[in-house]
Amino acid sequence: MQDVATRAGVSLTTASFAINDNGASKVSAETRRRVLEVADELGYRPNAMAQNLSRARSSFIGLITDSVATTPFAGDMIRGVQDAARARGYVMLMANTESDPQASRDVISTMLDHQVHGVIYSTWYHRQVSVPGELSGLPVVLANCYARGDHVQSFVPDEAGGGRAATDVLIAGGHRRIAFINSALPAPATTGRLRGYREALHAAGIRFDKNLVLTTTPEQEGGYDAGMQLLELNPRPTAVFCYNDRVAMGLYDALRAHGLHIPRDMAVVGFDNQEVIAAHLRPALTTVALPHYELGHRSLNWLIEASSSAGEVPSPTRTRVACPVIERFST
Repeated sequence: MQDVATRAGVSLTTASFAINDNGASKVSAETRRRVLEVADELGYRPNAMAQNLSRARSSFIGLITDSVATTPFAGDMIRGVQDAARARGYVMLMANTESDPQASRDVISTMLDHQVHGVIYSTWYHRQVSVPGELSGLPVVLANCYARGDHVQSFVPDEAGGGRAATDVLIAGGHRRIAFINSALPAPATTGRLRGYREALHAAGIRFDKNLVLTTTPEQEGGYDAGMQLLELNPRPTAVFCYNDRVAMGLYDALRAHGLHIPRDMAVVGFDNQEVIAAHLRPALTTVALPHYELGHRSLNWLIEASSSAGEVPSPTRTRVACPVIERFST
């Protein structure tokens, strides 16, 4: 601003009035034109941080992720936050920390400098987190993760509901001997999807058989190995619910190696709706989608409403968001 004022031959106050269109009666049209021309020549832009301080509020919302931005689900999460922010007149500032504590501190410091209205803190897979202490005093909501004791509002996938929905698809197809290939990694998805599977069997009057539940690494190779084990059972299952789409892809390989047809010889349901896999397998995979768009969208809306409310702010809860079934041709 001082550079603009000096070049235009006016005082700093006059330059400020001209650029911000304040005190119009104190600045002639010719002076304002000259100041704006100089500002354009010098590439001057107003200081957003100073404007935020003067307004005592910010048009920025922060999205801090560990590595969401590098996962296949990044687009949906980011789009959900961005769409909701745009609808409410906010701009999203996003940073990816790759779980580096120093990077996280630097990111939070930068967002505080920009006087962000609040922060959405997210992880690439559903898990418990410790909210960085640097965010204390700032409105925060968690997306795809939760804090111990649920002392911070969070939005997470309904893992058990998704497990029930996946198993119900197979039950509706007439299957009674249904296997579940689960992950060996400890996570809410592992316990939640197994619980949903068992609840669906119980509701349908199907006895739970522990021999039909295998654990493996949640990758294509793990799905292949588990598939080979299931095919040794006598009688073998007629349908399989897989922990994720990568496991389902490995199961496809095992079935193909035995000359078996999907879904005629064995029906398969996955989880995640990872488009690059599920939509392009042959036959295309019926799966359960993770609600990343809704997680981002609902997190942003809750953050704005809670931080802008003149009344009592609702107590934080862990809100579970439904995981819809995407039916294709594997069932």
